[in-house]
Amino acid sequence: MKKLLMACAAIAGLFPLLAQASCESVKTDISHKIIANGVAESDFSLDILPNDQASSTGGQVVGHCENDSQKIVYTRSAESASATDDAPAP
Repeated sequence: MKKLLMACAAIAGLFPLLAQASCESVKTDISHKIIANGVAESDFSLDILPNDQASSTGGQVVGHCENDSQKIVYTRSAESASATDDAPAP
């Protein structure tokens, strides 16, 4: 019985590490999709933030992880955003 309790405790201790890995995998998947849509990797950043901080960054929430306790926020770099703003309208 003690061995079973110890095994359960060890597995429960690994859950935070597995949850962080899943956030990183979601962030990587989103990054690949953005790059596939023609945005250069240097023109944006993705940040994993707690829910309460996600709305104050000024970026756009593009995903979530860890049972919706973390948000993945997309922010366009200043150089690429200003270049897009200066482009003439078709």
